Amino acid sequence: MNYIEKKLSELYAYRPDGTPPADLDRFWELTLQEAAAKPLNGQREAAETLSPYIQAYRVTYNGFDTTPIHGWLLLPLFAMADHVKLPCIVSFHGYTGSKGIPEQHAPWLMNGYAVFAVDVRGQGGETGNHLAQQYGMSRGWMTQGILDPYQSYYRAITVDALQALAWVSQQPEIDTEQLIVSGQSQGGGLALMVGALSEKPVKIIADIPNMCHMDYGIFHSTGSLKEAAEFVAAHPDKLEQVLQTLSYFDMLHLYERIQAPVLMSVGLKDTVCVPETIFSVYNRITGPKQLTVFPFNGHYTSRGHLYTQIDFIRGNAAEQGKSS
Repeated sequence: MNYIEKKLSELYAYRPDGTPPADLDRFWELTLQEAAAKPLNGQREAAETLSPYIQAYRVTYNGFDTTPIHGWLLLPLFAMADHVKLPCIVSFHGYTGSKGIPEQHAPWLMNGYAVFAVDVRGQGGETGNHLAQQYGMSRGWMTQGILDPYQSYYRAITVDALQALAWVSQQPEIDTEQLIVSGQSQGGGLALMVGALSEKPVKIIADIPNMCHMDYGIFHSTGSLKEAAEFVAAHPDKLEQVLQTLSYFDMLHLYERIQAPVLMSVGLKDTVCVPETIFSVYNRITGPKQLTVFPFNGHYTSRGHLYTQIDFIRGNAAEQGKSS
């Protein structure tokens, strides 16, 4: 057995015990009830693109609060003959990113998928952030409200993501039986959260996902969870509160809710979403699942991964434990 085989054997056997908060189910029950009761106030307006083959709409909707969340609804015109409803990729970006520009979503559009790409509040896109702040933060966004799960930034962006799925499901061009939630890193974590918490039938593509085994991540990650570590470094008396808040948004405590087919990926040299965090969740998911392993990648997937993603979407069920 070579080193990589040994490493993979250890990772596939990695099953840490979670420590979910006692009121986890009640927390999400209340959160989902509140979200369902709020109007989306969605609006869409036609926009021009460089391509004559893309119908683009600028979208705003209300998510967790009164913050208008901005997105692109993109439709491949060549696939819309005879008013056929389209499968849709609901796309969440990585930390510090944005929904981007319409043309960057061309690989999905060229394969006949509609795309709904949304900003994560306050980050690199057009979307602001009305979330109230009761305590100081470290740099970045994820420590906003980190002492109280009900005020947490993670709660807000999770509801924003759930409301994105709710909004796009109401659009006449979209086939609500063919919804795919997708993202990398932060976006991969949000895809897992939406797949776990939504009652809508979806497939999940969670590439190099965050929001997994977060107590391990806060100690080891060089990515966004480093901000939580910096917060605790400045306020060491708040460690238990920080870990308690993060535990409500940790897929290690929510994996049992995932019944939809899921495709995940991991880079064995990733220092942002370290492999142990991803394997800890993947190993415990009992439904249809598939894992693509990139032995020499850091925090990125490789060029041909699009083929794997499309094969996964088109297949009847994911294969267990596939790697490449």
